[in-house]
Amino acid sequence: MYVRKAKFDDLTTIMNIYGIAQDFMIESGNPDQWGHSYPTEDLIKDDISNEVSYLICDDDGPHGVFALFAGEEPTYKYIENGNWLNDDAYVTIHRIASDGQAHGIFKCAIKYCKEISDNIRIDTHESNIIMQKQIEKNGFQKCGIIYVADGSPRIAYQWTKK
Repeated sequence: MYVRKAKFDDLTTIMNIYGIAQDFMIESGNPDQWGHSYPTEDLIKDDISNEVSYLICDDDGPHGVFALFAGEEPTYKYIENGNWLNDDAYVTIHRIASDGQAHGIFKCAIKYCKEISDNIRIDTHESNIIMQKQIEKNGFQKCGIIYVADGSPRIAYQWTKK
């Protein structure tokens, strides 16, 4: 598998992947994190336009998607019940999703991110047990609780090379 930047031609595929992921999250006991309304097509268009949307592909095409942001994540400025591992520069992974047709989507995305940054941050909903296990399995440490833009809490994690 490999990672490449998403293009506008990929929009339908990306939205299909998110639709599958939304259904899976709901069926897995996590109906509140995304429901069937997040992420919106407009948000994904912005991600593509800003060149932060990435696809995880194999020979059959894309099977996963994520957004990767360099620089400070505004919702990470305040963290409670813990602390970040360091204050060094970091990248943030958001909106990672899979179509369920290929294994190793999360691992592939993390490997890509570890090649470009010594510090990675990610967060997930308390009901997203599957994602929590994937995050921890890939070397991230739980750091505390952050609050996303709508005020809802997320479990915050960080991986550092140091």
